Amino acid sequence: MKYLFILEQSDTGYSAYSPDLPGCVATGTTVEETEKSTGEAIEFHIEGLRLEGIDVPPPTSRSSYVEVAA
Repeated sequence: MKYLFILEQSDTGYSAYSPDLPGCVATGTTVEETEKSTGEAIEFHIEGLRLEGIDVPPPTSRSSYVEVAA
C-alpha cells in the first residue's frame, strides 16, 4: 500500500505524518532520514492496528499543488 505522508521542516530537522493514519508520526534530521523513519513508523503503526484487531484504513488521501500569483 502507498500512504501519503506530509513532510515539514522544523527547527531541529523534519517531521512527518500520514493523514490516513492518525497518530502515526516520524522525525529526522534530514529529509532522507525522515522518509526512512516514516516508512518504518507506518509499518509499525499498521502492525499495531492488526495486533489489536483494528481494521487498517485504506490510503485515501491525495495531494496536489495549486499555483497562484503571490
